[in-house]
Amino acid sequence: MNVLTSIFVLGFLIFFHEAGHFLAAKLQGIKVNGFSIGFGPALIKKKHLGVTYSLRALPLGGFVSFPDDESDISSDDPDLMRNRSIPQRAIVISAGVIANLLLAWLVLIGQATFIGLPSSPNPGVLVVDVKQSEVAELSGIRAGDQIIGINGKTLGSGPEAVKFLVSEIQASPTEKIDFERIKVGSNESQIISLTPENNGGNGRIGAQLQQNISNTIRPASSIGEVLQQSDKQFIDILVKTINGYKGLLTDFNATAEQMSGPVKIIEIGAQLSKQGNTGLFLFAALVSINLAVLNALPLPLLDGGQLSLLILEGLRGKPVPERFQIAFMQSGFFLLIGLSLVLIIRDTSQLAFFQK
Repeated sequence: MNVLTSIFVLGFLIFFHEAGHFLAAKLQGIKVNGFSIGFGPALIKKKHLGVTYSLRALPLGGFVSFPDDESDISSDDPDLMRNRSIPQRAIVISAGVIANLLLAWLVLIGQATFIGLPSSPNPGVLVVDVKQSEVAELSGIRAGDQIIGINGKTLGSGPEAVKFLVSEIQASPTEKIDFERIKVGSNESQIISLTPENNGGNGRIGAQLQQNISNTIRPASSIGEVLQQSDKQFIDILVKTINGYKGLLTDFNATAEQMSGPVKIIEIGAQLSKQGNTGLFLFAALVSINLAVLNALPLPLLDGGQLSLLILEGLRGKPVPERFQIAFMQSGFFLLIGLSLVLIIRDTSQLAFFQK
């Protein structure tokens, strides 16, 4: 059930992103002829009021299409996307990113309003994921474990505990450290020793860590507290996500190893959803913000790539040559599909039931 819930949440977030593009075009009177979730062959297809809605085989995103090149529509039709002004097109292109950011913020507000606020995070740090054949896994650490102490020091709770644990690991390359761990499914703590590997002068154990969310919640005292807590959490997740993508520029190898494909995202979602509605809401906000930041990158096929072409058009005073646009977008398609397949194969091979 947790896996199915994660798949549903991921699909809804993709739908909401594409709905942003769709509504931004429709509200401006721009003609749209397609709305698709996924890529590749259509599994379900339905045409309504000139728009073909489809669910496709590869759940790696989605797209909204425009009839700019259809022969039965005059090329100078003012309602074609390409004939609209640069600001109008920029609104359509940016709407998906804005929709995901708005959704994440609303999800956090909804969590605080209807479910409540965690009374306080549980002590320690939760292990959300471990990398196969790396230090954490080889030492016996598994997803769902709770780290409550390191080298005899008791961890606090919340983001500060995660920050402290990460700093201690990074400061101890090739030095043995002792974790006080509560193993998943157990209530008793035990000491486990491991030695972080040296990664460019910093210690690394190959584990994804998250604050240990409390299952005990309390009602918010006021609307002001709802907004304050939601805004703080939203900004915190957004800043950490942006910094994570910045890492691709400063330390590509280390950051690339932490990239997750659809399989791993669903697995992490299932893990967080075990913590109840609070974990599920957090998963939805995390993925929605990640989708927004990823799509804002100036890469082919992504919204940021299309916006870059639009900016070039504005600077040049005329459209970028069509052959360049086609080559730019095609390279992005093959890059996206290739990277997604690699991540799917890698992440699937690391699932517990595929390991001996």
